[in-house]
Amino acid sequence: MTIEINATNRKAQGTGASRRLRHAGRVPGVVYGSGDVNMIELDHNEIYHKLRAEAFHASILTLNMEGKKESVLLRDFVMHPFRQQVQHIDFQRVDAKKMMHIKVPLHFLNADIAPGVKEGGGKISHVMTDLDITCLPKDLPAFIEVDLAHLALGHSIHVSDLKLPKGVAAATHGTHTKEAVIATVQVPRGAVEVDAAAAVAPVTTAAAPAAAAAPAAKKTK
Repeated sequence: MTIEINATNRKAQGTGASRRLRHAGRVPGVVYGSGDVNMIELDHNEIYHKLRAEAFHASILTLNMEGKKESVLLRDFVMHPFRQQVQHIDFQRVDAKKMMHIKVPLHFLNADIAPGVKEGGGKISHVMTDLDITCLPKDLPAFIEVDLAHLALGHSIHVSDLKLPKGVAAATHGTHTKEAVIATVQVPRGAVEVDAAAAVAPVTTAAAPAAAAAPAAKKTK
């Protein structure tokens, strides 16, 4: 699937010019990478709705710059602190022959049939929701699947357990990247507390038999 976005050259620059663009329903942006840095502007509604799609964040995009098309990646965007408004957006040009570094989303499968959930009453905890990868542009996956079908209670899935697509590698950040936890299944905290309370609760015994009635007082003469 090709995702195309339309942009025009941005002539006016500076804080005041950017503010006027936003008031006019436009978004200031920049395109960098190999070649010159281009200052651009885009339609706000178009870019706002595209940003809501997961694929837009981890795909090679086609930037249509006044009829001239080039391949780019979304690299950053800034939202208004409390309005649903895109303030600025950055794209990076893609070189088909160079390795790229990007985050891709993780899609979790078969959580409902994982033994730790179905038989152990546990709950899946997602430690990571995306993964840093390196690959050539042609090998970029839209997402990476994480199969939880065999995850037992108290166990975890690590980066090293993933079946990555051909040409894709997990980006290395230190010596423990491959052992980083992606998801784990644990007993819900509330259930643990209930079990612990039951373990220390005092044992109740059967009620003792009622005491024998006191002998009747003797009558005085």
